[in-house]
Amino acid sequence: MTKKKNFSPEQKVTIIRKQLLEKVPVSDLCDQYGFHPSLFYRWQKMFFEKGYLAFQTNTDSGTTKLEKKVSALEGKLVKKNEVLSELMEEHVALKKNLGEI
Repeated sequence: MTKKKNFSPEQKVTIIRKQLLEKVPVSDLCDQYGFHPSLFYRWQKMFFEKGYLAFQTNTDSGTTKLEKKVSALEGKLVKKNEVLSELMEEHVALKKNLGEI
């Protein structure tokens, strides 16, 4: 049984580049790196479909998006803590009024 190989995005581009620029046959690349030709063609399709992303100038980097998401989640957490605190205060006040405390 063969072990499944995981290729990094950089490795995938290198393999596609070898086929496109150096004209290395797909079958040779598949033999060399140990994968099925259908996998190569799937990578190539993704490469051409998403290649435009390399030319986009996006000021919102992945790190910035992550920071925004963390900030939003922290804001939600603070709001939930405030609501919980208010509910607990009301609960304690009701217990005092009923003489349970």
